[in-house]
Amino acid sequence: MSIFVSIADQKLYRVDRGKVTFSAQVSTALKGVGQLKGSEQTPLGEHYIRAKIGSDIPLNAVFVSRRFTGEIYTPGLAEAYPERDWILSRIIWLCGCEPGKNRLGSVDSMSRYIYIHGTPDTEPMGIPVSHGCIRMRNKDLVALFNSASAGESVQIFEAPFIVGKIIENSTEVD
Repeated sequence: MSIFVSIADQKLYRVDRGKVTFSAQVSTALKGVGQLKGSEQTPLGEHYIRAKIGSDIPLNAVFVSRRFTGEIYTPGLAEAYPERDWILSRIIWLCGCEPGKNRLGSVDSMSRYIYIHGTPDTEPMGIPVSHGCIRMRNKDLVALFNSASAGESVQIFEAPFIVGKIIENSTEVD
């Protein structure tokens, strides 16, 4: 099983033996793609799931620094904290596999805290508005979280997704 995130499509796909078994709209970075720490851009390339956080927490649970705050997101909470970048429900923490591109130094996806995470239902999907992470609807995220495994491959690329075609880094989608 592998996960693919197409920046062009603003979609995440999970593929098993050449067949898409799951897909969902996402929102990647408003500032586009890029590797540098502090850029607020979504990093490209081969990653893997380093950790899954929040398996037994309620839907819409609020995370700060990868910890459940005890809060459940509501419009009232959003009004009280308008500056928060809401990380909700679950966190899938990514680690880069390509030294100099998305691993180590100033381009390290893991130390940039690049996640696949939930976001308020009021936030748009299918358009880039995040601060670098990959945002998903909470119910979609929980479904992905429950079926994905630590260590699973996550490829983030700019091109549209086409099953069976070669993608950016000469990686076949199988």
